[in-house]
Amino acid sequence: MGAGKSLDLLKTAYNYEERNKEIQLFTSDIDDRFGVRNITSRVGISREAHGYHSSTNLFEIIKTLCDNCDCILIDEAQFLTKEQVWQLTDVVDELNYTVITYGIRNDYMGEPFEGSTYLMALADKIEELKTICEFGDKATMNMRCIDGVPVFKGEQFEIGGNESYTPVCRKYFKKKRKEFNK
Repeated sequence: MGAGKSLDLLKTAYNYEERNKEIQLFTSDIDDRFGVRNITSRVGISREAHGYHSSTNLFEIIKTLCDNCDCILIDEAQFLTKEQVWQLTDVVDELNYTVITYGIRNDYMGEPFEGSTYLMALADKIEELKTICEFGDKATMNMRCIDGVPVFKGEQFEIGGNESYTPVCRKYFKKKRKEFNK
């Protein structure tokens, strides 16, 4: 996958801090590819972050961490639960903090992530970061490959090992799914 969401999150964090604004960074404990509780862009920029997992009460943690945060930035938002997305709406509505999340919409099988589904339903504003498929079309799918071979079955997410994820357009995704999902 190209440089994208994590780099954009880190850029946003820098912009807030450059203006002396208080921020808090969060990332899923599930993603430990670059170390636990690190937000790392593929271009090599990295920052420490607070971790969250499925039972984390984000509202309570955020309320405890800061008296007056200007922005809460969350990476790997696809791993949020439905309840955590509702908690983030409380952060916005009750604490009046800006919350910006970064994540992907669907898994390598084309199925939506729970966190992404509820963010799409409950967010005040949605901005899409554009990525292109190697064929030049807009990439909207994530194709999982193991040793270069597309895979369309298994756990919803795998981190580590010899797999890679490549952004592809829906047309190419469907072509490869038909070819390898026999």
